[in-house]
Amino acid sequence: MSETMVSNLEQQDASALVKSDVLDQLLKPEVQEALTQLVDQLPKLSEMMALMTKTYELAQKVASDRILIQDTVGGIQEVVKPLTEKVKGYASAAIEASDRAEQSENVIGLFGMIKLLKDPELQRMLRFSQAYLDILGERKQQG
Repeated sequence: MSETMVSNLEQQDASALVKSDVLDQLLKPEVQEALTQLVDQLPKLSEMMALMTKTYELAQKVASDRILIQDTVGGIQEVVKPLTEKVKGYASAAIEASDRAEQSENVIGLFGMIKLLKDPELQRMLRFSQAYLDILGERKQQG
């Protein structure tokens, strides 16, 4: 026999074994029950696949839309830029205040403290601190 014929016979034998194994599996009651459940759910599965396909296509369009990506990045930068500027402003004010406090040797007495209490910025900070402590207290009572 030629090698091709032997190879064809081996492939047919292997194919027959696979078919036999598949048939044996299909004859099992638990496999038949699972297949019945799967067939019952096919309409839902089909609906889910259609929705997943639409979602995938939308994600592909969004991911490849350079204008949308640039607009999104620009929008995020517009939100972050003012925050960054505020943080830089607060940081520079804190550094400058630290430098001034180190250079100053003024003694703040009782009357100096009373005078400071009238400062609008200190009043604003005290109101904020009071509101913050009130909120923390309320949350502690709730939790």
